[in-house]
Amino acid sequence: MELRIGQGVDCHPYDERADRRLVLGGVALDGPGLRGHSDADAVAHAAADALLGAAGLGDIGVHFPDTDPRWAGADSVALLAEVARLVRAEGWRPANVDCTVVADQPRLAPHRDAMQERLSGAVGAPVTVKGKRTEGLQGPGSPAGVTCFAIALLVREGS
Repeated sequence: MELRIGQGVDCHPYDERADRRLVLGGVALDGPGLRGHSDADAVAHAAADALLGAAGLGDIGVHFPDTDPRWAGADSVALLAEVARLVRAEGWRPANVDCTVVADQPRLAPHRDAMQERLSGAVGAPVTVKGKRTEGLQGPGSPAGVTCFAIALLVREGS
């Protein structure tokens, strides 16, 4: 059986502008939004990069550059679904994606099931989401935001 593993990491600082909504794992949450070109969903972005890396297809910036106005405000779960399509077109099948979100706010536990369902639907395979806090490691004046680490496992179709 031919397998590939990819890692993705994404981070976005909080953005206090009223027109930015907080989206993580494809779910709108209460709290300050994140700064970014698309909807700044760090979870969907890290998952996409993990899938792309495992398939040897570059990263999310190659496929959806922040210099292209078409992706301004884009739904990152829709981008993740397109990444899964690209991976499949190369003969790979996502087996799973595991995501760890590092953020002091918001609490993810009440939204975890909805996030996993939304992401799994886009990928076409199980996606798990875990939340971790920084436990005070961010010092005074350091930018607060959300970081997500993701690992994806791909299986070669037909193997």
